[in-house]
Amino acid sequence: MGLVQSMSRKATCLDNACIEGFFGHMKDEFFRGREFDSFDSFKEQLDSYITYWNTRRYQVRLKGMTPVQYRGHSIRAT
Repeated sequence: MGLVQSMSRKATCLDNACIEGFFGHMKDEFFRGREFDSFDSFKEQLDSYITYWNTRRYQVRLKGMTPVQYRGHSIRAT
């Protein structure tokens, strides 16, 4: 499909900073201390969490907006 993996030099974490931050929050807010009845239940709840993260979870680093709001604000500002 023509995809090329992004690889930076050793100890350059900036490529992964955004997703690593998300995974840390996801583990703390969604995963830790929970058990799931089945993989399908886990998958459904994870989809709901990702929707929550993108559309309803306000974030200080995004000036008090959700990721969807921030992206829309950034596009209008250009």
